[in-house]
Amino acid sequence: MAAVACAIGRIGPDGPWVGFAPTLDDGYALVVGERPDGGRPADADADDLVALALLYFEESFDVPPEELAATHGDIGALVRHVAEHETDVVRRRLLREAVDAVDDGLAVDVTITRLGRVLGGGADAGARIRRRVSELLDLS
Repeated sequence: MAAVACAIGRIGPDGPWVGFAPTLDDGYALVVGERPDGGRPADADADDLVALALLYFEESFDVPPEELAATHGDIGALVRHVAEHETDVVRRRLLREAVDAVDDGLAVDVTITRLGRVLGGGADAGARIRRRVSELLDLS
């Protein structure tokens, strides 16, 4: 990882925090940590990153460590990165709409809807990220 992680929340009040961090190869990693001073990075695909952005706006996870809490600007950079690297024309259009929602500060429900469209109907961002966190913590 090239930079400090941005946490979007905790998995339960005493659980690990989850977030993302820029990588040296101009990408982003999913990061899970049990302490504010360190986290375990893992490869993240576009849907992992969109799920993190969606969960940030849903506020469905517990509050992250204050010193690592992602900002609106961090989320905007994350979604913009995903949009810039998307090759599928339809998904790229949906991602651009999501970027506009984040950048323009549209209502939270509009932003959530636009990010949800990228993941597809019926996708459960929370379940996806909880599964990834479990995978990472089982590697220890």
